[in-house]
Amino acid sequence: MSENLLYRRHVGLWLAICAATILGMILLGGVTRLTNSGLSMVEWRPLLGIIPPLNQEQWLAVFGKYKNSPEYQIVNAGMSLAEFKYIFMYEYLHRVLGRIIGVLFFVPYLYFLIKGRIPVGYRGKLALLFVLGGCQGLLGWFMVKSGLVDNPRVSHYRLTAHLGLAVLIFGFMVWLASSLLASARTEALSCAGDLKIRRVGWFAATVAALLYLMILSGGLVAGSRAGYAWSTWPLMGDSFIPPGLYAMQPVWLAAFEDLTTIQFNHRLFAYLLAVLGAALVIAVWRATRAPRIRLIAGVFGGLLVTQITLGIHTILHHVPITSAAAHQVVGVTLFGSALALARALLANRSADSDPASAP
Repeated sequence: MSENLLYRRHVGLWLAICAATILGMILLGGVTRLTNSGLSMVEWRPLLGIIPPLNQEQWLAVFGKYKNSPEYQIVNAGMSLAEFKYIFMYEYLHRVLGRIIGVLFFVPYLYFLIKGRIPVGYRGKLALLFVLGGCQGLLGWFMVKSGLVDNPRVSHYRLTAHLGLAVLIFGFMVWLASSLLASARTEALSCAGDLKIRRVGWFAATVAALLYLMILSGGLVAGSRAGYAWSTWPLMGDSFIPPGLYAMQPVWLAAFEDLTTIQFNHRLFAYLLAVLGAALVIAVWRATRAPRIRLIAGVFGGLLVTQITLGIHTILHHVPITSAAAHQVVGVTLFGSALALARALLANRSADSDPASAP
């Protein structure tokens, strides 16, 4: 194995680990939101914030600050210290994991940079990832601040932006890791890829883009709590098209503010992607016999079925924490699998060869 190929694999594995950790961060963020824990920490201390309260006096001090927040005064008045510790720990762990991800990215990045082991063409992309990670931390606090005013709920726009940036970083890492972990021979011959396979690859990329938009739609559902508006399926109440749909003025604002419209749009996205996702799996199996690509398509199909099932279960059971959190993280994983599939198809060299078999 050449030294360059070894460096590509090392950087690719590092990015894959970072992406997996971000997926865990998204899951923990979802649980934090679902347990109404996100506003329990009313201060943002980027460095010292990693140290939790260590004794009763410190706990009472932190609890005292929370008592001055609108959430305590309006929603949780009379909460005990033990109850506060429960919600505090979710938000605390969420912030600590964010810092761990920062270290997990920055230290190896600095090492690879100093040692000159970052492959050609990837320095700028990795630097961009670092900048996006910093922006994500700032955006997270910007989101929390929106709930520390008169209305003790974070802005669903800021929550959606926070989720969207996290998923964007995750997807960027998956794409780069997929590229770096591809064999040297696959990369060298990718330009000779079969036209039909490349068309399917662009179809997969389109599906991935639509999945990203659906995740943003899910962010609006979560942030506005539109998931609680209708707990029936396949109908919304007694009809497929619920009463009051797009009734807000101006009409376009209903897609972002009206609970019924937000949930309806999310359902339509799901139906569209169910059809397109099934069509993508079929197209892949018809276009190539490459085992690795078929495996990725199979994983994508399995995740798609799981995601749809979790979505229906979440609606019918009035947004239970377990299935709602799983619905979010499986949706992001589904997006990542679509990106990996698109990358594999666009780099594949022929319909009858398997890139995984290349040295």
